[in-house]
Amino acid sequence: MRQRVRFLMSRIGKRTKIAALTLGLLGLATTVWSYASPAGGWAQDVYNVAVTNVLQGPIGFVAGVGSMAAGAVFGLQQRIFTGIVCFAAGAVLMNAETLVTALGALF
Repeated sequence: MRQRVRFLMSRIGKRTKIAALTLGLLGLATTVWSYASPAGGWAQDVYNVAVTNVLQGPIGFVAGVGSMAAGAVFGLQQRIFTGIVCFAAGAVLMNAETLVTALGALF
């Protein structure tokens, strides 16, 4: 029996094994994400500090303005792609409150 299993496993390619492992881990991840954390847990405190106080607060605003300023500097230096990425990141940081509200409504 073992010889037959070894023979079958040797016939399966490396990519197939990696794909099967990836699909298995994705199935496990969806199971893990389906559980909700209890209200008032430590994760909610971390979320409040990270999102409410930092991202939507003055630190996020300053980071958004800085990112847009860096995008302008990169644009002047003819680094167009980097400038566009910085402008987009700055816009995301400046509109973080709207994005967090929209994503909260989705999930």
